[in-house]
Amino acid sequence: MAKQIFINLAVKDVQKSMDFYSALGFENNPQFSDDAGKCMVWSENIFVMLLSHEKFSSFATKPIADTQSAVAGLFSLSVDSVDEVNKIVENGLKAGGTEPNEIRDYGFMQQRTLEDFDGHTWEIFFMDMSKFPTDQPAGYI
Repeated sequence: MAKQIFINLAVKDVQKSMDFYSALGFENNPQFSDDAGKCMVWSENIFVMLLSHEKFSSFATKPIADTQSAVAGLFSLSVDSVDEVNKIVENGLKAGGTEPNEIRDYGFMQQRTLEDFDGHTWEIFFMDMSKFPTDQPAGYI
């Protein structure tokens, strides 16, 4: 079996969140979905589980973080072009997400940030390794 990643997010409105992630390009896997949780597929190895607070709490031993006022994690998704970065973020904004800062251009990488309704933060980026600088300043990455 291939190694996979499942990112589990506590959301207040499972259906609204599923609609938002669908607008970004995720697809729902109904086999692993019910009224309390939706499995959203980004690729064959990357999944986002949108779980109601009640369902999420059944897996956690700590309180759910308030991601509207604090960052619990930064989730980054690579795509194939700057146009795709822009398309995903624009679709997310149309679906009700927010963009907390402007596009960042590092020369070899362009990155935009998108937050969902619950404040979960996604970094959508395109990286062109042929433009990656050969000599990096200390502490760059």
